[in-house]
Amino acid sequence: MSTKPSHDERIAQMTFASVYPHYVTKVEKKGRTKEDLHKVIHWLTGFDDAKLQELIDRKATFEEFFAEAKLNPNAHLIKGVICGYRVEEIENPLTQKARYLDKLVDELARGKKMESILRKG
Repeated sequence: MSTKPSHDERIAQMTFASVYPHYVTKVEKKGRTKEDLHKVIHWLTGFDDAKLQELIDRKATFEEFFAEAKLNPNAHLIKGVICGYRVEEIENPLTQKARYLDKLVDELARGKKMESILRKG
């Protein structure tokens, strides 16, 4: 599935720090914790809490965020629709990674079991 170049560029230049508070609010409103959110982010990216805070503090863009990430080898198992796009069909690698993260946060907020969110393969 092809996304518009302007859409891909907007995601690339968006800072993780600008989106992170929305992730926290979304999961906490549904009874999950910031620790749950960090567990999901760690699974996808390999980032620990200190690295996450560093990325937030320096206002890293999503392009920088995912350039530094060690994407989980099972990330390709993330499937479904988020923001109107089927994540497994997104052609732009950076946009796909950002939507992987969105999808995991969405699943967390919807109350999906952690074992299911953290795909084991």
